[in-house]
Amino acid sequence: MGAVSFITGGTRGIGLALAHRLLAQGHSVTVTGTTASGAERTQRQLEAARGGPGRVMAIACDVRDRAQVGRAVQGTVERWGGLDVVVNNAGVGVGQPISELPHDEWDRIIDTNLTGVFNVCRAAIPHLVARGAGWIINVSSLASQNPFVGGAAYCASKAGLNAFSDALMFELRHQNIRVSTVLPGSVATDFMGPASPSDADWKLSPDDVAQAIEDLLRHPLRSLPGHVELRPTHPPRKK
Repeated sequence: MGAVSFITGGTRGIGLALAHRLLAQGHSVTVTGTTASGAERTQRQLEAARGGPGRVMAIACDVRDRAQVGRAVQGTVERWGGLDVVVNNAGVGVGQPISELPHDEWDRIIDTNLTGVFNVCRAAIPHLVARGAGWIINVSSLASQNPFVGGAAYCASKAGLNAFSDALMFELRHQNIRVSTVLPGSVATDFMGPASPSDADWKLSPDDVAQAIEDLLRHPLRSLPGHVELRPTHPPRKK
């Protein structure tokens, strides 16, 4: 049997593109999304694209809820006998000045983008240790290094994720568990609202980021790429 992978935020965008790639490589894959309807749709889509059921499981799971996360991780291990790869891709963002940002939106962003990653790692690490090796790949953002107006909450959550990931890397490296952070620039998704049709002309595609994650997983055990930054080659010129 191939590797067993667990992808949060896997019902669309980067996570869905990655699920397609890993299934094609022979992985068994669990993807999570926040709604049952999204999980059911993704299950059907991935099964249709990859030749039927057997190696994919889509689960409704809010990463902010540690009980839901625990059940999703445990269900993955029970289904396929272990866990090898964890990709923390679930994330939310709101473009709004702090003076106008509701408290519950701040909580939602921090709890999803940072605490949610902790919840998943906390549940998954014992299973990775039991395997004797593994990967944790956290999807951050170049916004963590380049703050922008209206993005303070999102930028803070991703900067915190970078620090969390680096500390976790030092904790786990001697147990053959590698931790890497992928920092995309602008990606053509509806993450921050409806995308313009022209966005696809210059922004990264979700599959570009998925390919970078897939490439990471091919590195030999002696190699631990810490941060991978991805930028569009030809963004619009600033006037």
